[in-house]
Amino acid sequence: MTLVDPIGDMFTRIRNGQMRNLNSVNIPASKFRSKILEILKTEGYINNFFLESSENNKKVIKVNLKYYEGIPVIKEIKRISKPGRRVYSRATSIPKIQNGLGMAIISTSQGVMSDIEARKNNIGGEIICKVF
Repeated sequence: MTLVDPIGDMFTRIRNGQMRNLNSVNIPASKFRSKILEILKTEGYINNFFLESSENNKKVIKVNLKYYEGIPVIKEIKRISKPGRRVYSRATSIPKIQNGLGMAIISTSQGVMSDIEARKNNIGGEIICKVF
């Protein structure tokens, strides 16, 4: 089965896992998804993630979700740039999410990074998602 929006699918799996209070969710593996999850881990939105091999020798990323007093840490994770409508932004006009309490993940020419890093390095790019 082919996915039209694999990044959107990853966010949906994380959202659904948190609604069900699951400890972990499995996501089909790719380098781009791993980079996004690495940012979520360094910013403290997920506990950890591991690359595993599942049936039919396909790679799967197991994401350990994070909760604080039984409430999911990620209140909202939303895809901004979609396959049908790409959203780009300059470094000076990267939006602040919830007045700086949230973050945006941006795909730049220097790699995938958070909005804080992109502003610091003065690099614009495609806004992948916003997390709060």
